Amino acid sequence: MDVQIWKQYLPEFKEKTAQFYEGNLTKGDYKAFSGFYGSYAQRSGQKNMLRLRMPAGRVTKEKLAFTAAMLRKYKVPRMHFTTCQTIQLHDLNPNAVYGIMEEALDAGIVIIGGGGDYPRNVMCPPLTGVQREEFFDVLPWAQAAGDYLLTLIPQKKMPRKLKVGFSSSPANVTHATYRDLGFVATRNGSFDVYSAGGLGTNPRFGVKVAQDIAPDMILYYIKAMWLTFLAYGNYESRVKARTRYMQEALGGPEQYAAAFQEKLKESLNSDKNLKIQPFIQKIIKKGDGTSISDPRVLQQKQDGLYTVCWHPIGGVPKTDIFCAVSDAVNNMDAVEMRLAPDETAYLINLTAKEAHKMLELTADSAQSTFEASVSCIGASVCQVGVRDSQALLTECVQAVRDAAIPDGALPQIHISGCPSSCGTHQTGILGFRGGIKKVEGKPQPAFMLYVNGCEQQGMEAMGREIGAILETDIPKFLVKLGHTVAQSGLSFADWKKGNENALEQIAAEYI
Repeated sequence: MDVQIWKQYLPEFKEKTAQFYEGNLTKGDYKAFSGFYGSYAQRSGQKNMLRLRMPAGRVTKEKLAFTAAMLRKYKVPRMHFTTCQTIQLHDLNPNAVYGIMEEALDAGIVIIGGGGDYPRNVMCPPLTGVQREEFFDVLPWAQAAGDYLLTLIPQKKMPRKLKVGFSSSPANVTHATYRDLGFVATRNGSFDVYSAGGLGTNPRFGVKVAQDIAPDMILYYIKAMWLTFLAYGNYESRVKARTRYMQEALGGPEQYAAAFQEKLKESLNSDKNLKIQPFIQKIIKKGDGTSISDPRVLQQKQDGLYTVCWHPIGGVPKTDIFCAVSDAVNNMDAVEMRLAPDETAYLINLTAKEAHKMLELTADSAQSTFEASVSCIGASVCQVGVRDSQALLTECVQAVRDAAIPDGALPQIHISGCPSSCGTHQTGILGFRGGIKKVEGKPQPAFMLYVNGCEQQGMEAMGREIGAILETDIPKFLVKLGHTVAQSGLSFADWKKGNENALEQIAAEYI
């Protein structure tokens, strides 16, 4: 699809945005309009954010260079790696939004459909194609799916936030088994297909609607998903206009699977041109004859090549460091960035010497499992946010550092500012969701604690809601938990296995 066709929509965005900043359009009306363009007004109503699609989380050196150029040209002060593997630019004035939108399309980066009731960025394991443990490289198929979903955006009716994901191993880092539509790689080179799942309000695991399908048939299943929602989705209620509500509406998982199969037949019969064979890129780069060992360096399945992990705290990198990384990558053969659903950026296809350079440039990275925790952008920026998740994470990281809690004593935590679960609080071993807690009859800032979520395929679990903890008590709770685990001499995972109710007992003091 020629991305230039989206330029026809930009004049209306400029017109409506001008009306909003002149006070002639309400924040609610503007939000309902602007989501189509991947842009929203921030909570203050004084600035905008803009979401750049990065299909399958892949940021080529060309897209890296473009993003760095926009950061510099428009003096963008803040950016965010999201849990949907996109890049968000924040604190933009209208002229910056207009300019970046137009230049993004010229650079082949789509912003249309980045919000609102449209297909979102297709998700993909960030290390697919370079990690040893995967069944096969699913990136080409994820990219093809993203291209096809763009063709559906002009359709009049779509589910809210249609999220499609691919997995390449049981690690299931993209939550493919509980997306609106998920393609799960198998050992024999095929996909199992899951549908009608999702996090947030009324979370649901996906229904397996097909097994062992040939990868070249995936577009038929995407079309079937859309047709199923057209027939059975709830368009009357925005709250229920998500695919996961169809499980209950149709009478249960079996009935939903039957309805999906019915629409799959319609998809197969109505369009004979959806079978695909995407280009599969081979990595031919060689190592430089040296090696490297570091906690943030991973060996690829390609001999002599390495990946460097970079996890800015909260997924919010300093813009000058991002630009420096882009500049360095520009002079390296075959190197690119991959964004992960936990807000980590991976720089892949590095020689050992190049990996050393990237380690130096990204020295601000999280230094422990806990510091690599996940947080949405938070209520200081997001209109629908309830609590400032980023501020909470910053306070928790500092408290854990001050207490000298060793790496491994605390797990990666997941923080969402509201029930939408943008911080994936429902799928972490420890999750927090913004809310309130009444103290002497007065509401106080708090977060609801969730425990024992799991994304691993075959072991999927939604976190169990324990109770509300005052925002000011959460760093203290984590420090106490960390000290308790550290004193046992065990890792958090091993400690938890041997102390089944201990976590809840420690939390009880604060709940």
